[in-house]
Amino acid sequence: MSELQGKTKMSDANTAPAAGKKSGGFNLVHLLLEGRAFFALILIIAIFSVLSANYLSVSNFLIMTSQVAIFGLLAVGMLLVILSGGIDLSVGSTLALCGVFAGYLMQGIELEALGVILYMPVWAVFICTLAMGAFVGVVNGVLVAYFKVPAFVATLGTLYVARGAALLMTNGLTFNNLSGDPSFGNTGFEWLGFNRLWGVPISIFVLTAVAVATHLLLTRSPFGRWLYSTGGNAKAAELSGVPVKKVQIWVYVLSGVCAAIAGIVLSSQLTSAGPTAGTTYELTAIAAVVVGGASLMGGRGTVQGTLLGAFVIVFLGAGLVITGVSSYWQTVFTGAVIVLAVMLNSIQYGPKAKSG
Repeated sequence: MSELQGKTKMSDANTAPAAGKKSGGFNLVHLLLEGRAFFALILIIAIFSVLSANYLSVSNFLIMTSQVAIFGLLAVGMLLVILSGGIDLSVGSTLALCGVFAGYLMQGIELEALGVILYMPVWAVFICTLAMGAFVGVVNGVLVAYFKVPAFVATLGTLYVARGAALLMTNGLTFNNLSGDPSFGNTGFEWLGFNRLWGVPISIFVLTAVAVATHLLLTRSPFGRWLYSTGGNAKAAELSGVPVKKVQIWVYVLSGVCAAIAGIVLSSQLTSAGPTAGTTYELTAIAAVVVGGASLMGGRGTVQGTLLGAFVIVFLGAGLVITGVSSYWQTVFTGAVIVLAVMLNSIQYGPKAKSG
């Protein structure tokens, strides 16, 4: 018996260094996989800074960060949905619908029976617009959670419904005057797109506030634990007492609210609200989440990674534009980045990674 124990200890001693080396090697790979969005962003900035002296100029950097605010807001909402194991294809159309809804309210509501035009204060317009985004989210969540409609199909349907509603609301036109009427206490929300605080666009502060709140929600609240467990294994989570259906509804509601905020920010930047705004933005939001390291299978992902993914997508697109690359090649490069990100996710979260 003692001889057997001695052999076992010797065997452990002999294999321990090899295991340590293997573990160290995998730690390096793990570090590269975990930080791929950050390393990609640094590489993009370095390459385009060499190719164009104007790439990192103050004016261009502020323009790029303003674009990040739009896609970042959509991506944060998309992250919540993807963490639950779902997908939301309606965020681009929700952005457009909420933008034109806000523009409609800013124009004033004509009450024909009373012969008056009601001008709502800007804070009331903001709240009503968020409620519209939340309503679209509720529809998506109920379809997915209670009617068991696949998320892809449910949100694809609301994509068309929301876009059609935006077209009907505007009759295919654009609301160009979003300045409100100061004489009626409505000052508009152009300040959101043009004003700056300490030289930083207000939209960046809005994105930061939403990102911090979402991070705290995921890391410091029971909802965050419920969400990760739902995305990891919904059936096991439900058996453990997690209110899976409520979680699924709430992630779509929060995604709709994020899309509504993005719609307001975009409309304020353009000083107009059109029904065709946000076309294909849902794909960019999904790309940002995937590039940021989240798993499309659910249960894995962080707000920090998603924001880095949004920076990568926007900074890459801006670099291609400023260096004069054809728009056709821009599409090719963006698609290649997404495919590469999905491949790296498969390596990181695939069966081999789990067994290792």
